[in-house]
Amino acid sequence: MHLQHSFILKISRNIYPSWALISYRTLCGNSLQKGYVFSHNCHKANYLSNIRNLHVSYKRLDLMEFFDDPKNWGEQEVRTGRAWTIDELRIKSNSDLHKLWFVLYKEKNMLLTMEQAAKDQVELFPNPERIDKVEISMENLEAVVRERNEAYYLLETGKTGERPHAYKEDYFGRFNEVPLDEHLIPMKENEKFLEEDLFPTMETVNPTVPEFLLKLKEKERLKERAERRKKRGYIKLLFQEFPDIDMEALQEEYPDIDVYAYKKYLEDKDEL
Repeated sequence: MHLQHSFILKISRNIYPSWALISYRTLCGNSLQKGYVFSHNCHKANYLSNIRNLHVSYKRLDLMEFFDDPKNWGEQEVRTGRAWTIDELRIKSNSDLHKLWFVLYKEKNMLLTMEQAAKDQVELFPNPERIDKVEISMENLEAVVRERNEAYYLLETGKTGERPHAYKEDYFGRFNEVPLDEHLIPMKENEKFLEEDLFPTMETVNPTVPEFLLKLKEKERLKERAERRKKRGYIKLLFQEFPDIDMEALQEEYPDIDVYAYKKYLEDKDEL
């Protein structure tokens, strides 16, 4: 028996990658219990014999691991820290970012669960801004990961590695930026695409599109005009209340309005 096991284990040197998870548990496991000693990879058999087939929650936390601390139930206020900043996340390794992502993901799910439970019980959910802090942290973490991926792909391939986008005309004649998709069938052989998606401009398909676009542009211009009028009114109020206001800071606050020319215009009309 000992020779048979030794012979099989010597052969397994060449075929280890294909059947390691079965062979070393079945062959070495029983032999180690009987006192046999083999010279090749028995520590792997001992390691595999200790693997759990079922993973459960930590015995001290059970399912409460996915809920808020019972001390916070019914409280009016729960003290929490701030969100993770981009500068703090940039100094962390990829492994730490990967772990932190799942911690934040789990925390967000817990907070959403507790918020829904509070709504069902018609109770106050303490400090709902905790959800915003977690979301901000996740957004900053994703931004850092995108920075690293972009730097890597630019170094290796000369491209950002991001999903490409293109402008596509919708059924109302407006052009929107949409992400591009990969297709198994080439465009020239895709009958559905040629019949439904590959159409001329909507101005020739729908005669009402040009009129709609004119009305839409007019509405957008009126909205921009109202916004500029509102800003000029606020700047005029600042000139009246603070005659010695810092013009450079005001110009930085409203870059789309020439505050120097506007002040001279108001002085010429004796409105200041």
